Amino acid sequence: MTDVILDIKQWGNNLGVRLPLAVAREARLKVHQSVRLTVVDGQIIITPIESKSLSLEQRLAAFDPQRHGGEAMSTATPLGAEQW
Repeated sequence: MTDVILDIKQWGNNLGVRLPLAVAREARLKVHQSVRLTVVDGQIIITPIESKSLSLEQRLAAFDPQRHGGEAMSTATPLGAEQW
């Protein structure tokens, strides 16, 4: 078990704690990984959330042309060395 004492810092309008690499490694945390914060009896529990890779079908089903600006290729003119 890794035990460290850290200072809470101001981060904009929020408070922040930087996790040392040894703590992050032991908890198997990765950069940009989502975590759940839970407060139980005044203690903060950080639980990693495993990210699920979406299949191509799931990604295509979630695609919204209105939200993403229309078609993926909105022009019929070549943009590079494509052969049409």
